[in-house]
Amino acid sequence: MDTSATFSLLESPNWHDYELLDTGEGLKLERFGPYTFIRPEVQAMWKKCLPVKEWEKAHAIFQPTNEESGGHWVFKKKVEERWEMQYDLTPGASSNQTSGIPDRKEQIRFWAMTTPGRHLGFFPETAAQWEFISEAIRSKSVQIPMKVLNLFGYTGLASLTSALAGAQVTHVDASKKSVTWARENQALSKLENRPIRWIVDDALKFVEREGRRGAKYDGIILDPPKFGRGPKGEVWEVYKSLPDLLKDCRAILSDRPLFLIVTAYAIKTSAIHVEQALQDTVSNFKGSMDRGELVTRERSAGRLLSQAVYARWRAE
Repeated sequence: MDTSATFSLLESPNWHDYELLDTGEGLKLERFGPYTFIRPEVQAMWKKCLPVKEWEKAHAIFQPTNEESGGHWVFKKKVEERWEMQYDLTPGASSNQTSGIPDRKEQIRFWAMTTPGRHLGFFPETAAQWEFISEAIRSKSVQIPMKVLNLFGYTGLASLTSALAGAQVTHVDASKKSVTWARENQALSKLENRPIRWIVDDALKFVEREGRRGAKYDGIILDPPKFGRGPKGEVWEVYKSLPDLLKDCRAILSDRPLFLIVTAYAIKTSAIHVEQALQDTVSNFKGSMDRGELVTRERSAGRLLSQAVYARWRAE
């Protein structure tokens, strides 16, 4: 294990369409574009900072049930079925490699909506990873487009970021609905001419087949769920399945890969464990490892809310 790996708390401070307004007493108050929502957050084990009247302004509250990820939305005010949001990448990440002159503002646009699983179609804290991906791809000196594989790609925001930076992208998710949503986000971002393959498949089976086909990727993004099912009922359990997936990912890395990212949600583990799982995959390559937590800073009192753990490797 590389004991020199840095530990970081990654924030995504460049949001304009999203804010974590307040947290406390097992809840979080957030703004997604024009709407505010209250969602459960068991880690918020402190008192709320904002007065009750501010919480009462929320458009909707998610009421959980005893089932994992179960529950329903209770709407207090009218909310559109879906609404448009955007994220502007850091200006420094969009420099033209040859001239050093900034390109047009780099922006991804996407649809948000309330879903039965308490989420709204994207995870705001992962914007820190989008920034990393964009900068890594743009820093590549070789002019041949790099190939990026986004596994468990959900609604495609990391895929759009990669394509916008100039990569050829393969996006894989087991949910046809999520892939359809991702393609709609591609159209909304006006990136239809960028090379993105949209694939509905089980991540592990897809990577196994890519290995047999001799496919190679320069960058791999993994956002695995704690538990899930593939399109044909394949069972995914992160503790059992992730080691096999990482082993198979090693076989499809190019001779000179650029990065590999693992972000883990809703599991009882640490960034150290994720990093150690990742180490074997990149042990033959020169580079540096970064590990830590994706965090969001609330507007009310500046407290940090940890949302996920991650480990990522980047070539020297």
